[in-house]
Amino acid sequence: MSNDAYTLAQDAAAALKGAAGVDTFDVALVMGSGWVPAADALGQTVTEVAFTDLPGFAPPAVAGHGGKIRVVRTDAGRHALVLLGRTHLYEGRPVDKVVHGIRTVAAAGVRAVVLTNAAGGLRPETQNVGDPVLISDHINMTGANPLTGTTFLDLTEVYSKRLRALVREIDPAIAEGVYVAFRGPTYETPAEIRMLRTLGGDLIGMSTVLEAITAREAGLEVLGVSLVTNPGAGLAGEPLNHEEVLQVGKATAARMGGLLAKVVDRV
Repeated sequence: MSNDAYTLAQDAAAALKGAAGVDTFDVALVMGSGWVPAADALGQTVTEVAFTDLPGFAPPAVAGHGGKIRVVRTDAGRHALVLLGRTHLYEGRPVDKVVHGIRTVAAAGVRAVVLTNAAGGLRPETQNVGDPVLISDHINMTGANPLTGTTFLDLTEVYSKRLRALVREIDPAIAEGVYVAFRGPTYETPAEIRMLRTLGGDLIGMSTVLEAITAREAGLEVLGVSLVTNPGAGLAGEPLNHEEVLQVGKATAARMGGLLAKVVDRV
């Protein structure tokens, strides 16, 4: 991370604390496509701050992303930062913009981050549309990395075993899988889906991985949760579209919000 990126994140964190009237935060959540309604179940909203009111943030360019940071007080009295939206590589913005939200919440003092996303399912034989899946590992096929130079970072355990075990205590039936990130904005071809299944992928999407790397660099525990919104291209015989992603998210928002609320109070 460049010094400028670090300074910008510190400035954004200071502005966020000032707007919220809160000095410390415990956990942050990034809500992916279709996940925004689930944020309502997390607790009492203290305040909301528009991305564009904070240094370094860009307005979201994707339907289903709210473009605000919500400060929430949970039932257990913890303070959570909920990013209602994110920036993606396919928007044409640089990597520093994509991970600026994670750098900001790290600078604000959170100890853990929950990364949610909408994903295509690569294993329709075992996955149902609407199922949440814990991310156990990832494959980065974006061609990008938030770290440069001689910053060598061990990624043996990107997604916290402790946090995944905590979720399984709450929902023993929840599955785990390997998330594959492509740059987008095109959906994958059937040939690419067959390749990814061969490589060991279980989920496919266009986010999360760069954020997870950034969070680990900052020493944060990471929990990743994908919502399966559609089978991968060629696995169901139907074309893919973003509206389908949002519809599935809305239909399962209550379940996802209830799960996250229980997780956040125990992180």
